[in-house]
Amino acid sequence: MNLGRLRQVELKEIWKHEAYNFTTWLAMPENLELLSEEIDIELSLIGIEQYVGRFKVDIFAEESIGGRKVIIENQLEKTNHDHLGKLITYASGLEAEIIIWIVKDVLEEHRQAIDWLNEHTDEHINFFAIRMEVWRIGQSDPAPKFHIISKPNDWSKSVKQSVQNAEFTDTKLLQHKFWDGFKAYAQTNNWKLRLRKTYPQHWYDLSFGRSDCHIALTIHSQKNELGCEVYIPDSPETYQTFLKHQSEIDSRIEELDWMELPAKKASRIKKVIKGDLTKVESWPEYFKWLGEHALHFQNVFSKF
Repeated sequence: MNLGRLRQVELKEIWKHEAYNFTTWLAMPENLELLSEEIDIELSLIGIEQYVGRFKVDIFAEESIGGRKVIIENQLEKTNHDHLGKLITYASGLEAEIIIWIVKDVLEEHRQAIDWLNEHTDEHINFFAIRMEVWRIGQSDPAPKFHIISKPNDWSKSVKQSVQNAEFTDTKLLQHKFWDGFKAYAQTNNWKLRLRKTYPQHWYDLSFGRSDCHIALTIHSQKNELGCEVYIPDSPETYQTFLKHQSEIDSRIEELDWMELPAKKASRIKKVIKGDLTKVESWPEYFKWLGEHALHFQNVFSKF
């Protein structure tokens, strides 16, 4: 048997620019999921380049189940005092409970500082120092790896407590069961969708290869509606690009609602139908509609 040899790749070979390349890459659902798996909590993106007073944090997210706010500061070089100060400023400004510092390498002094912060802050504040790595085997595609250098004390205990403290209403439990059913239905039909872990929430995100937007499937219990949409969290330019092709897109996907939402950061392009979440016998019909529209949205919007 011929065995390959691992070779570490320079980060700047993969991501030329920290903000334009790495941050947008990390914000994509499938990549944020890689980080989620490493730190053992599911992260949901709120926004990138989020303002904190006069400054901007790279990524602002939240814990999908517990709802704790998360900030992520990226630095594709060795740690320095400037970014350590930014972490504390951003955490206080956004009232974040989970603070993640992703870097090329961690200086020993800064590892000690993160350990000290974890030891001397209360149980609600959690600091991570994570080294970003990329590896190849021979001429293989580069593979990202998050390597935790420093993490909170009793982190596993904290995660379990957060999940236990989360309040799951009957609706939340039904939503979770619905998305579990949808995921199983999609796998049975071999749909080419990037399926993620399911959670008790009214939406289910699907990446289609872009960092500035994604497809979101939604269930609205009060309005009795199902929806499929392109969700654009914070890129008016992306919305305007799609809008330039509105007539072509509308000819391929009927009854779209174009929601620019200028008063908000996010915009969306959405299609809805009536659907009652409590009618479990109708779920296969709902799964079929959501899956087929997700595939159709993926095919149409990926062209622009």
